[in-house]
Amino acid sequence: MKAILLAGGSGTRLWPLSRKNYPKQFLKLKGEKSLLQDTALRLLKVFPLEDIMVLTNSEYKFHVISHLKSLSTGSNNFSNDNVILEPVARNTAPAIALGIKYCLEKLGCSENEVLFVSPSDHIIRPAETFSDYVRLSEEIAKKGFIVTFGIKPARPETGYGYIKAGMQYVPSTQQFTTNPPNPPILKGGGGELPNQSAGCFPVEKFTEKPDIETAKKYVDEGNYYWNSGMFAFSIKTMMEEFEKYVPAIRKALDLGFDEFISGFQDMPDISIDYAIAEKSDRMAVLPLDIFWNDIGSWDSLYDVVEKDERGNVKMGRVITVDTKDTLVIGEKRLISTIGLEDCLIVDTEDALLISKRGETQKVKEVVNRLKEEKRKEADEHVTTYRPWGSYTVLEEGERYKIKR
Repeated sequence: MKAILLAGGSGTRLWPLSRKNYPKQFLKLKGEKSLLQDTALRLLKVFPLEDIMVLTNSEYKFHVISHLKSLSTGSNNFSNDNVILEPVARNTAPAIALGIKYCLEKLGCSENEVLFVSPSDHIIRPAETFSDYVRLSEEIAKKGFIVTFGIKPARPETGYGYIKAGMQYVPSTQQFTTNPPNPPILKGGGGELPNQSAGCFPVEKFTEKPDIETAKKYVDEGNYYWNSGMFAFSIKTMMEEFEKYVPAIRKALDLGFDEFISGFQDMPDISIDYAIAEKSDRMAVLPLDIFWNDIGSWDSLYDVVEKDERGNVKMGRVITVDTKDTLVIGEKRLISTIGLEDCLIVDTEDALLISKRGETQKVKEVVNRLKEEKRKEADEHVTTYRPWGSYTVLEEGERYKIKR
């Protein structure tokens, strides 16, 4: 089994800290390790570092290499060859196809190889329990199923997609039992799920982000899970499903690697959820009863970081007076707050975000406005990182720019 981490996203929902030229997977939001490093460290309990591939773009290549080479120890090394570069961004279905092509042609994998595909910027704990789930997913995937990892909902949530579980396999009787009654029977795959897969369900349906009343209903019903965006499958199974549902992608996989890359921009711009997961009859959901957070908004970050006795999250030089349940992040300047409650403040050198908690999904609207106005703050930080180091713009005018 090999792991493919998806690390090409721009992470604009955590603007202004995360921007296109330095997105959230490279940020150190919880301690000394970046989210990418934390993800790799978690997977090192299952995979050697040489079997962890990172799919990204040329702009982020040196960031990926820098972050993951620092994890190398002795003979367990992260190589430049572990980085797979997308020529253009074409969504997760073509990205996964690229990972498959790379494993087949560059690594010499067989079609029976199982791939574990995951975002690179989520928080999951405990790592040991998660490792057990990943190992179990390999056994299920070897049976011809595409395993999706569902998260047991902690609350009604409108920011996530949901997976409805169908029939549960019970190892003691080697039969399926309905939960709830009369869901559709899983038709595809390679037969029965392995005996150790208690709690793995055929997928009845995927549902996009619901409204709050629908989300409450899903949580009450008990057989809906958050869609984590993680998958495990054999190369052969995914190629067969591409053949069935996205033949243009399957046809491209027959090309040589260089030809595949040159035609990558012509592939359908479609997610793996829309392309395969919502259509395939070979989907199985493995519910994870662990802590998971995709850090998809500032509200999500507030939920996972340590708070003081008044419920405040303070990072940087921060003084709070009569302030509660508020997140304050600063860089260089001292930030002081008085009389705030349920607020969010993120201060960087060139941009300041102030919001009520619960409203931070609208950050993307701010970024869209900045892009419409062609403001550099949408994509660039004051400090820019390069393979040789970094530079900070101190001042600029019509015909000059001063950098450190």
